[in-house]
Amino acid sequence: MGSLGFGSILLIVFAALLIFGPKKLPQLGRAAGNTLREFKNATKGLADDDDDDVKKNETPDVK
Repeated sequence: MGSLGFGSILLIVFAALLIFGPKKLPQLGRAAGNTLREFKNATKGLADDDDDDVKKNETPDVK
């Protein structure tokens, strides 16, 4: 699959403006940004939990 060029992005933005209108588009952008931020925080929390589990299961070398 090819990458998106400037013309493709411009066409997508134009289509979004036609479908949703200029008043609704900023609200949709904010909602998408909030969703991505929450998803990022959730995945970071899962990764941190996994790191904590690994640290708990490691036993120190006692000689």
